[in-house]
Amino acid sequence: MPDTIQMDAQFSFEDLFVLDLANNHQGDVAHGKRIVRECAEVVRRHGVRAGIKFQFRELDSFIHPAHRKTSDNKHVGRFLSTRLDRQSFQALLDEVRAQGLVSICTPFDEASVDLIREMRFDVLKIASCSAADWPLLEHAAAAGLPIIASTGGLTIADIDNLVSFFSHRAVRFALMHCVSIYPTPDADMQLNQVDALRRRFPGVTIGWSTHEDPDDTMPVAIAVAKGARMYERHVGVTTDKIKLNAYSSTPAQVDKWIVAYGKAKAMCGALERPPAAKVEADSILSLRRGVFARTPIKAGTPVTREMVYFAMPCAEGQLDSGHWREGTVSIAALAPDAPLQLAGLKLPSDPGALVLKRAIHDVKAMLAESHVVLDTGFQVEFSHHFGMERFREIGTTLITCVNREYCKKLLVQLPGQRHPLHFHKRKEETFQVLSGELTVEVDGRVRNLGPGETQLVLPGVWHRFWSEAGAVVEELSTTHYNNDSVYQDPNIQSLTREQRKTVVDHWGRYQI
Repeated sequence: MPDTIQMDAQFSFEDLFVLDLANNHQGDVAHGKRIVRECAEVVRRHGVRAGIKFQFRELDSFIHPAHRKTSDNKHVGRFLSTRLDRQSFQALLDEVRAQGLVSICTPFDEASVDLIREMRFDVLKIASCSAADWPLLEHAAAAGLPIIASTGGLTIADIDNLVSFFSHRAVRFALMHCVSIYPTPDADMQLNQVDALRRRFPGVTIGWSTHEDPDDTMPVAIAVAKGARMYERHVGVTTDKIKLNAYSSTPAQVDKWIVAYGKAKAMCGALERPPAAKVEADSILSLRRGVFARTPIKAGTPVTREMVYFAMPCAEGQLDSGHWREGTVSIAALAPDAPLQLAGLKLPSDPGALVLKRAIHDVKAMLAESHVVLDTGFQVEFSHHFGMERFREIGTTLITCVNREYCKKLLVQLPGQRHPLHFHKRKEETFQVLSGELTVEVDGRVRNLGPGETQLVLPGVWHRFWSEAGAVVEELSTTHYNNDSVYQDPNIQSLTREQRKTVVDHWGRYQI
């Protein structure tokens, strides 16, 4: 698997719209400027970030001499008939800058790369047909510009090679899923490849370069949902004499395209599950059953199941059936059919075992999101140094996979959880973060570890760790021995192992 580390740079590819002018300027500078201005008006109306993309070819060397006068290649005539000189392209580039747009250009030969650098474009774009053109790629990588590369027609091995090539040369780059069929039929769009590229190359911005019917806005909505964060399509303007091809968009079609993008982005929402909106919470509450007194209830009396019944509707501020627990105490006396209001109740606190059982769901979710799969024969240790009730504040979940002359564990730190200062008398261990971020303090030195980073801890060295957002960590060590840990806090050190740890097989369904 190629390295997908992205180098530090100011330019961001995120939520960038690439509007490809291509040859739709028709070799006419005035017409090209009109396209730029009308597209810029759409972009400003929606408050998005966009660039106009040119295509450069040094035609006198790019096209073989035998094809310059006549050719059966469908592209040659179009390239020659829409030729612009350097001064004309400069006029178009000046218009792009005047409109506050990003300047982007695709070179098809080495001379064009040099011209792009000379004209100081913001971004260089590699077309799908050039994504395996290694002489051109070498020249482009040396240009020092951010690069967007399209992947139409490439195998996954080709894309691996491209990513590895750019990564090794410290190029700031992004990838476009692209299908080079003009226009692209629905069955050929393969939008699941956006997902596949995101998983394969974490940290690389993945986009969708589109060639479908310009009136079809569903593909861009699906691309947004799949995680595309950059979007490209061909643009142009029609006149009495100029007609667009079947995959180029007018400014009006670009407008609808961006509207569809915005709607899809709003509909997809955040990756973190948000709290229910008030209108949704009210809707659910209107169908929930509330808790009502079946019999008279004296003030200060623990309420049993026989003393209440459940019925809808549940009023705001009332205890609902889902949160009913034996041992709830009513502060005031209640008459039959009276609702149990939360403000007038003393609810029993969660017993320690329930805290652990609920934490298991979050631990499993973190492992699943980290793509960590466990065998069936593992042991789970919940360290709760100040009691089970405070496990989510102070504690760690340790999963022992192997413990022989060597030991492998997985440590799961829930968000906001910390593990107290301690050392091991015999064990040497190395932590490696698999996902999330872990802050470690070793012998008084503090480090923030991200995925892939490691920390060695020798026997007898004081250390502790914590995580604000949560982390899954692999611990490789020498053999683990019980009662090998020494804690700085005398309150923890005075506890027996059984008092500060709950050890279960697998997930301990019947052991907690």
